[in-house]
Amino acid sequence: MASSDAKSSFLAKPHILDLFAGPGGLDVAARMLEVPSLGIEWDKDACETRYKAGLDTWHGDVSAVRRHRFEELPKELNVLAGGPPCQTYSVAGSGAGRKALDKVEELVHALVEGAGEGEIDDRLKELGGDPRTALVLEPLRYAIKALRSPNRERRPFDVIVLEQVPAVKALWDVYKDALESGLPDGAGGKARYRVAEVKTLHTEAYGVPQTRRRAILIARLAVHGTPSLPAPTHHTYKPLNPTQGGPDDQLLPAEGADGALDSWVSMGKIFEATGHWPLDSGGPFEVRSNYGSGGDPKKRGVRTDRQPSFTVTGKVSRNVVLPRNGNEKDRRNLKIKEAGILQTFPPDYPWSGGDQSQQVGNAVPPLFGMHVLAAALALPLPPEEKLREKWSGLEVGSAKYEALRKEGCGVPDGCGPDCPEPEAQSVSSTASKPKSKSRPRTGASAKRSEK
Repeated sequence: MASSDAKSSFLAKPHILDLFAGPGGLDVAARMLEVPSLGIEWDKDACETRYKAGLDTWHGDVSAVRRHRFEELPKELNVLAGGPPCQTYSVAGSGAGRKALDKVEELVHALVEGAGEGEIDDRLKELGGDPRTALVLEPLRYAIKALRSPNRERRPFDVIVLEQVPAVKALWDVYKDALESGLPDGAGGKARYRVAEVKTLHTEAYGVPQTRRRAILIARLAVHGTPSLPAPTHHTYKPLNPTQGGPDDQLLPAEGADGALDSWVSMGKIFEATGHWPLDSGGPFEVRSNYGSGGDPKKRGVRTDRQPSFTVTGKVSRNVVLPRNGNEKDRRNLKIKEAGILQTFPPDYPWSGGDQSQQVGNAVPPLFGMHVLAAALALPLPPEEKLREKWSGLEVGSAKYEALRKEGCGVPDGCGPDCPEPEAQSVSSTASKPKSKSRPRTGASAKRSEK
């Protein structure tokens, strides 16, 4: 961070620990703010994208890192950020997490009351169901672990930033109460935080050319004062006919409702700005969603270049783009680069590894992340055009790529002993090397965005 920017924040040297970091949405945002970050990510494909993008990464299971490697984390980390896998909470998922919210709430209270890690692990086993549900507790467990660290150089996280699908807002409210009442330090003391109003934000209200909603929590240690949520810069999108779009005069951004806000950003505007128009002809286009609408799976939602995109999900590459006149012979699937642009990643972001569609859909939109982090850290926002500048990716085999991979995986050309084994992961196991229990993918291959 430039020295002038550093003085504008209450933290001289903010340094972010990004749990469930995915392919790098929040880390890209941090880089735009000139704030260093370290991401922990389970999915090897997302890690490959991160290595190619030059992002500091640990290829690891967030739960296992907390149990076995916490003291190895850099001591200068003072900002905790996390977007736990949301598939079980999402309306698009099974909903197991929503059904378990009351029991997860009980565990939040138990942690604040001083319950030990073993007790929490045992109660999680009793909870049963989808083990990813328990991952929403990890940010709180990390915050408490920092307080109880035997290393005197380590201190509480100054800032905590959490994001999830709207269904988890009720749990973030419980987090808010817990943080404000104080987290136990294990020696009879408590670290109290001040928390902004927990709210569900619309990403298009921050210039993202996509309708997407996220429940946001921002907390600071009480000594740093009460934070605020980022102020919207654009109108939210309120189409008269959200299923099929309607005639062109209904697709224009609202005018005059609030002179301080810009109009929401359309797909056409962002593609024009990045020079990556989806059609060779350069003409108007429409995008047909992979998802049905109105309860009819055969009735695909449609938006045109004059509207924001639907929520970019892990199935975004199944969306179809074609001329607005409906000429079917020119139809094709949306490309990964195009989906990344709709998420506000730099146009040349080096998507790598497998399941890139899932990686893109799971990511925090970097532009939205910039607004959230800037509000959390009291930093000025850089021009959003920075996100459209050339991204310096790394060539496989280059010295920096190998160094990042060695740091993240323990070896420069593969996965080391601390990397997760996809068929041998256990959220609640207390064994030092879990080998028998399995769990579904987390991180980039499991998080599902709220529609």
